[in-house]
Amino acid sequence: MAITEAQVLDALRTVIDPDFHRDIVDLGFVKDLRVEGDAVSFRIVLTTPACPVKERFQRQAEEAVRAALPAVKSVTVQMDAQVAAASRAPLFENLIPQVKISIAVASGKGGVGKSTVAANLAAALAQTGAKVGLLDADIYGPSMGLMLGVTEKPKIDDEQKKMIPIKVHGLEVISLGFLLDPDMPVIWRGPMVMKALEQLLKDVAWPELDYMVVDLPPGTGDAQLTLTQKVPLSGAVIVTTPNEVALIDARKGLAMFQKVNVPILGIVENMSWFVCPHCGGVSDIFSRGGGARTAQQIGVPFLGEIPLDPSVRMAGDGGRPVVLAAPESSVAQAFRELAGHVAQQASIAAAASHGAEPEQA
Repeated sequence: MAITEAQVLDALRTVIDPDFHRDIVDLGFVKDLRVEGDAVSFRIVLTTPACPVKERFQRQAEEAVRAALPAVKSVTVQMDAQVAAASRAPLFENLIPQVKISIAVASGKGGVGKSTVAANLAAALAQTGAKVGLLDADIYGPSMGLMLGVTEKPKIDDEQKKMIPIKVHGLEVISLGFLLDPDMPVIWRGPMVMKALEQLLKDVAWPELDYMVVDLPPGTGDAQLTLTQKVPLSGAVIVTTPNEVALIDARKGLAMFQKVNVPILGIVENMSWFVCPHCGGVSDIFSRGGGARTAQQIGVPFLGEIPLDPSVRMAGDGGRPVVLAAPESSVAQAFRELAGHVAQQASIAAAASHGAEPEQA
């Protein structure tokens, strides 16, 4: 008896997406199904190229078809992704409608490694094949120029009369630091901060992007409120260290985003532990586990732990994020896992913004 497409689809209904709790057929992930004799081929189109269970989906789909249809001799599964845009109504005009998913990286206080997390998160997302932009909105302490090795100033598009983002490490990047004297302090009142952020959005020729990572200044002030008004943020990632002082401020940051109805994608604990390069002993310099406890108490996802590693500092000072400078290191792996979890939560938030799970990836 000939193998039919309906039989293949029935077999694939046993593959369940762990986030949406529905099978990949109902979710519309299965595309271009072809049956040629005893050979079956199809694509699985996910909602993000950074899906942390991509390989598992591929393996489960192949095993499901072979188990249900013994007559099938060949199963070819092509994995693909199409980032689903979030739908959130900003309080005012959306200045970057060409961006599908916008992710704010924030912290309640300075010194927790927020910009380092933002740079490595953006680079790790770009490594998956996604189109990624990075907006350094840390008005008072822009650091992306140094961390990404950017020394030139943005050019101007003559037709649009807008700045062209700097292309570096697979990212489209804009920072106020590209335009200012690096040795001069930024001494601005609230209205000037708001105007500067607005210009970094509307006066930049941002291309079509799957993700824009926005590095916010620490705290809960004008910059954060401006972004929530001008950009329909898909979600916020809160960066903290494990110690209680940082966690107190992290809770304030979480509460601020919740008040302005920005989904919390989760908490990431930075500087979780340190491994001595001489003896191999593990030291919890800033304590450990506070981020996970806080996430559980507040009821938001815990995105992972990033160790305190000198290679992160050296890579940042050298203008190349550690996920690129030392891709085989344990800390680079931690950042890649973080990117997968963030993308996962962003897909869930995007689906929720439309009021239902996706019908296509």
